[in-house]
Amino acid sequence: MTVTGSRSTRAPAGQRMRQTIGELASAQKSAKGAPAYSRFVNRKLGRLLAAMAFHIGLTPNAVTAISALWTFTGIALLALVAPSWGLGVVVTACLVVGYAFDAADGQLARLRGGGSPVGEWLDHMVDSVKVSSLHLALAIGMYRFEFVERGAALLVPLGFALVAAVHFFGTILNDQLRRQQAALPGQLPAAHPASVLRSLIVIPTDYGLLCLIFVLLGEPALFFPAYTFLFAATTLYLLLASVRWFGQMKSLGGPTTAAEEHEDGSSSIT
Repeated sequence: MTVTGSRSTRAPAGQRMRQTIGELASAQKSAKGAPAYSRFVNRKLGRLLAAMAFHIGLTPNAVTAISALWTFTGIALLALVAPSWGLGVVVTACLVVGYAFDAADGQLARLRGGGSPVGEWLDHMVDSVKVSSLHLALAIGMYRFEFVERGAALLVPLGFALVAAVHFFGTILNDQLRRQQAALPGQLPAAHPASVLRSLIVIPTDYGLLCLIFVLLGEPALFFPAYTFLFAATTLYLLLASVRWFGQMKSLGGPTTAAEEHEDGSSSIT
């Protein structure tokens, strides 16, 4: 993100929270493709936190750091503390609050007039660690405390870590490539309104829903099937989406030159 029209880093004297939240509501990024919890719950929580952060003068990077603190506390607890209903509540709370602050940093940046490359880099770096380490921490906890029978069950969080990392990378890469092509007239298809039905259909892939199911940690017979279902659903979505993404990427821009293919390390066909 580049800085555009920068404004004060703190709310002007006399500006009320309601006014700030209204400004944020009118400057939301597209909801297209966002699953239900992230779209209808987390963004609203993030909007409230962004408004609070603006009124006390926090920077977007500070909000990212707060998000990381909450999230990685919850992740560490998964690996270090024996599963129980109490742990499930605490882990879920940490992850949910961390995710809400994750939604707040970008909204705060837009409220202040625009983001910065370093802010976007920091946000994505934290997210990239989060999406894999959550599942790896669960695998460690499952192994240490024999939460479920050791063996094939451990492959589920390990596989989920891989799928989550690829899903995150693919989403970010798609966004970056579309941004590049946005400057070229006629390259991008017309935007369509965000579908509520689609948001509900893809909810099994929602990181917010994943955060919520950790409240079931006190009962393996409930938690592990729910977690495995989310893994299977996310894997299926990634496979289907990858085919669609490939087609979309083919429609962006012109053909790659032979020189560019060689620089990328792939052989060209002559």
